[in-house]
Amino acid sequence: MDSPEIIKLIPGKLVEGTIISLSKSRIMIDIGGITTGIIAGKEVKDSQETIKSIQVGDTISAAVLEPENEEGYVVLSLRKASQEKSWQRFLDAFENDKIIQVKPNEANKGGLLLEIDGIKGFIPVSQLAPLHYPRVNGADSSMILQKLQKLIGQNFDCKVIGIDKENGKLILSEKAAQSAQRSVAMSKLKIGQKVKGRISGVVKFGIFVAFDGLEGLVHISEIAWGHVSDPLDYGKVGDELEVLVIGMEADKISLSMKRLVPDPWIDAAKKFKVGNIVEGEVTRVAQFGAFMKLNDEINGLIHISEMPTEGDLSPANLAAGQKVKARIIDVNLDEHRIGLTLSLEKKEEAKSEEVAEEKEEKKEKKTKKAKKDE
Repeated sequence: MDSPEIIKLIPGKLVEGTIISLSKSRIMIDIGGITTGIIAGKEVKDSQETIKSIQVGDTISAAVLEPENEEGYVVLSLRKASQEKSWQRFLDAFENDKIIQVKPNEANKGGLLLEIDGIKGFIPVSQLAPLHYPRVNGADSSMILQKLQKLIGQNFDCKVIGIDKENGKLILSEKAAQSAQRSVAMSKLKIGQKVKGRISGVVKFGIFVAFDGLEGLVHISEIAWGHVSDPLDYGKVGDELEVLVIGMEADKISLSMKRLVPDPWIDAAKKFKVGNIVEGEVTRVAQFGAFMKLNDEINGLIHISEMPTEGDLSPANLAAGQKVKARIIDVNLDEHRIGLTLSLEKKEEAKSEEVAEEKEEKKEKKTKKAKKDE
């Protein structure tokens, strides 16, 4: 008759056994018909919640804590066994560049934290994918923390980019997990292409849009044809958005919202002519002048030199919200600019005479030069 296989009960080693009794806080298992193991207290709980899915007669794996206690039982741990399995999973993911799914349970100003069977993981802010990256004005740390706290409990697909088994720590990257998808998406992306995505951040200088694992910026100048004072007026984080790709340089993608709608300046060329008197509301006053609303999309500029030095329309008294009449003195479609003056008296005739005189002088000079050359 063959003798039973010798089982070495070394602390940390995994052993298998058959469950002979089971309760919420204690599991007794038979180890090879030679000895009995006990799993009790916190050692019953593991990340897989094994105790909820097992019953008497099942074979389970547990880690040895003590070869023998005072009662003669081998002290075992499901928690420790699960931790060892988790380490093997993380090591395999790290060595073979695999993607794993994790769920953060805490956040600090630097990123997201998680713990699996006593193994601590960290996803730095810099390693978050575009849709989760906390973009805030001025890198306000309290606002960053608020945004990160909203991500707690969500599932994240990550790659292990750093591992320290001795100290039980992992560094994870959501961005690295999407690198392959990003490379494919970048290779297919073309200037002039329309894409649909979600707003991933709104800051003073524009709107970030995430799509196909990529992220681009709609600069404030590309949000709308008219003056944009606050990008938040045009969308919030999570909103769906269609944009046009207008530039690609290395990892930077430039996008436009306004170029997907007709340029109102084309119609402006027909409607707003030099010499016309227009009426509108002052929308903004600056040191160099004031902006006046001509329609929903176009503002004209009244330069400070085109304002009277005294009275209600002077630089010192003109205010936003004030309605004024002005005369168009310049229309520059290339630069999308209309110049205005608060002086309603026409000066075009004098200007025309000056231009005519200049043209006549140039013509005479050319004639004299031609005769001289002959």
